[in-house]
Amino acid sequence: MDNLDRKLIAALRDNARAGFSDLAALLGVSRATVRARMQKLEASGDVQGYKVVLKGDVVEAPVRGLMMVEIEGRGTERILRQLNGMSELVRLWSTNGRWDVIVEIGTDTLEEFDAVLFRIRRLDGVTRSETSLLLSTRKSR
Repeated sequence: MDNLDRKLIAALRDNARAGFSDLAALLGVSRATVRARMQKLEASGDVQGYKVVLKGDVVEAPVRGLMMVEIEGRGTERILRQLNGMSELVRLWSTNGRWDVIVEIGTDTLEEFDAVLFRIRRLDGVTRSETSLLLSTRKSR
């Protein structure tokens, strides 16, 4: 993948519905070049597909944060099962380093967010945690 491919992908992230002609004008290349690059990116699997982002997708659970969790001993699998049962959790990642798990939380209010933090901290085996609220998106895929 070269610089033109990266610029093409950035333009598509901004507007996945942009036509080849619009993309060509934006990137300063021919329409045929854009079409060939898109075919190459799709065939290689670098571009997996396109999606629609609805207003509801963006507004849903406006209070978001990341919680880093340290787990005592060998309780990670058990705690992951418990976390998977919490509807307010958007994603879970296992990690290496200081924290064992990173949790993405999404709620409608700060009070609900606080209640989720409290529930997670009370899980048997959670020894420490650190949470950061997500304030604004500066870059998205």
